[in-house]
Amino acid sequence: MDWLESIDWGGLATKAGIIILKLIAIYIVYLVVKSIGTKVIERAFDRLQNREQISNGRALTLQTLSLNIFSYVLIFIYVVTVFQVFGYNVTALLAGAGVVGLAIGFGAQGLVSDVVTGFFLLLEKQIDVGDYVTTGGYSGIVEAVGLRTTQIRGFDGTLHYVPNREIVGLSNHSRGNMRALVDISIAYSEDIDQAITVLQEACDQLAATNDAIVEGPNVLGVQTLGASDVVIRVLAKTKNMEQWNVERELRKVLKEALDQHGIEIPFPHQVMIHKNEEG
Repeated sequence: MDWLESIDWGGLATKAGIIILKLIAIYIVYLVVKSIGTKVIERAFDRLQNREQISNGRALTLQTLSLNIFSYVLIFIYVVTVFQVFGYNVTALLAGAGVVGLAIGFGAQGLVSDVVTGFFLLLEKQIDVGDYVTTGGYSGIVEAVGLRTTQIRGFDGTLHYVPNREIVGLSNHSRGNMRALVDISIAYSEDIDQAITVLQEACDQLAATNDAIVEGPNVLGVQTLGASDVVIRVLAKTKNMEQWNVERELRKVLKEALDQHGIEIPFPHQVMIHKNEEG
């Protein structure tokens, strides 16, 4: 036990206390810098959102990306500083990490593909936060666009994390006006021309009161001849993301217009035959 007595426990405790204090100080500085940096980035993009040349979705997308990059850089600096506290040669460590990173890189081609694809998604402005898109087998509203994954909120509330490399084809439904399409049926016994006139009058009245309608609605004419009905198609152009509301409103007013003019909308009928049994 003589070797225990030869240890300078006071010196070790002092060194350990200094190291712990340094680590605490570094962590506090990390939290302060992260908080200040996050607020600066958020305020900068809040100002951008007030400008006409950049959309809110675009500003939110760039804000999310900037916060991600800032976090990665800050964590890297934090880790390097901690290693310096313990006396490690950071230069040699980084050189070794570079060799290891090269080896890992061959096995992490998917991650590199995610980052490259995410970069070009943002560079080419293919997608913004708040857009309604279809990609990777999912449809929904974009909630975040990162360098590795894109988050899409489905209409059932599910949040889908789509790796950027899987975004091979992208359909963005939030660019430009959208189409509202409604097919409505009338009976074969009804006057088609009269029905078209009634439907067009109802469409004109709706267009005058609904600001979401950009063009139309227009009654295009007979679309198909069904087994027991004549299908008439109505088409309109609407503001983005308003097409479903306009379609619902169109169905309501068209149904009411046909009812007011006594034009029959065919529906299934059942015929029951009763046999009188003798005896």
